[in-house]
Amino acid sequence: MKIVTVIGNRPQFVKAAAVSRLLREHHQELLVHTGQHHDDELSAIFFTELEVPPPERELHISGGSNTEQTGRMLAHLGPLLAVERPELVLVYGDTNSTLAGGLAAAQAHVPVVHVEAGMRSFDRRMPEELNRVLTDHLSDLLLCPSQTAVDNLAREGVSGRVALVGDVMVDVALLFQPRAKADERPLRDAGVRDGEFVLATAHRAGNVDVPERLRALVDLLLAIDAPVVLPLHPRTGARLDAAGWLDELQAATHVSLTPPLGYIAFTSLLTNARVVLTDSGGVQKEAYLAGVPCVTMRDTTEWVETVDAGWNVLVDLDRDAALAALERTPPAARPELYGDGRAGERVVGAIDDPGS
Repeated sequence: MKIVTVIGNRPQFVKAAAVSRLLREHHQELLVHTGQHHDDELSAIFFTELEVPPPERELHISGGSNTEQTGRMLAHLGPLLAVERPELVLVYGDTNSTLAGGLAAAQAHVPVVHVEAGMRSFDRRMPEELNRVLTDHLSDLLLCPSQTAVDNLAREGVSGRVALVGDVMVDVALLFQPRAKADERPLRDAGVRDGEFVLATAHRAGNVDVPERLRALVDLLLAIDAPVVLPLHPRTGARLDAAGWLDELQAATHVSLTPPLGYIAFTSLLTNARVVLTDSGGVQKEAYLAGVPCVTMRDTTEWVETVDAGWNVLVDLDRDAALAALERTPPAARPELYGDGRAGERVVGAIDDPGS
C-alpha cells in the first residue's frame, strides 16, 4: 500500500520515529515535510538523532498566519496527492500541517489516518484545538492515545473508525530517555546541575504574541528563585527582542537562554530537571513520562490525565500560582497512562487490518 505521511513540527518528527520504520516494513511510505518548523535545530537534527527516514518531499512552507500557512500547504499538497495517488494519507497531532494534510486528502477522496486522535482541551481559541477537531471529523481511521480520547470521540459521534493504540511518544521515550538522562553535556553547557533547575519552554501564540501576556511570562521567569534553563523558540525570541525584553532575561544571572535544542539534548535537560514550566502540550506529556513534575502556563490542557494524577498543575500566567506550583511535591504514585511502548506496532496493525 502506498501511504503519504505529512509532518511539519518537532512532536511529529518524534512520533514518526515510532511509526515510519515499522510502516515501511509493510508498505511504501512517502514522507512529506511541510517545513512548518524550518530551522535546522527544530527540524533536520530530529531526523538524524531519532533515525527517522529523511523526507522524500520538502515543501519549505513556514511563516505567515495560520490561515495563510494552511492555505499554502493545501496549494502544494493537492497537486502532490494527484501525482502520487496514495491509498492512504497519515497525519499526526494538531498542527497546521495536520489539518492541511487531512483536508487535502479528504478533498482528493483519499482515506485519512489520524494518529493522536481524540485529544481535546475544549478551548477553541487555540488553533491546535481547531486543527485536531476538524481533522478528527474528516478522518477515516482515528488512532487514540488514551481512553479519554476514545470517550471524546464517542461523545462527538465521529464517522471514522476509532481504535485505542496508546501513545507513540511513549515508544520513543522508553527508547531514548535513559540514554538522554545519562548525557550530562547539555547540563554543563547550560551551567546547571541535576535536579536543581527549572526547565522552561514557551511558544504558544496566546502567550508570546500578546504583549501583556509576554510581559507576564518575563516577570514570572525573573521571579523564580532557582536556576532556569529556557531553550528559546524562534517565535518567542523574536517577540522578546521586538518588545525590548530579551535583554532582561539575558542579564538575569539565574536564567540560561539556549538556542533551540535537538531531541536528545532537550530530553537530557527534561529528565534531569527538578520541575518543568511549559505551555507546550507535548512537553507536559514528556515530563510525565520522565517522572518530572510539570507546571503548565495555560488554563486548559488536552493531557487531562496528567493533571488528574497530580503531576501537572495548570496556572495560566498567574505568577503567584506558578511559583507555588513550582515548589509543590507530586504524589508518590504515577500511573501508567499512555501505553506500554508498542503503540507504533498497533498503529501499523490498525492500518493493516481495516476490520480491527
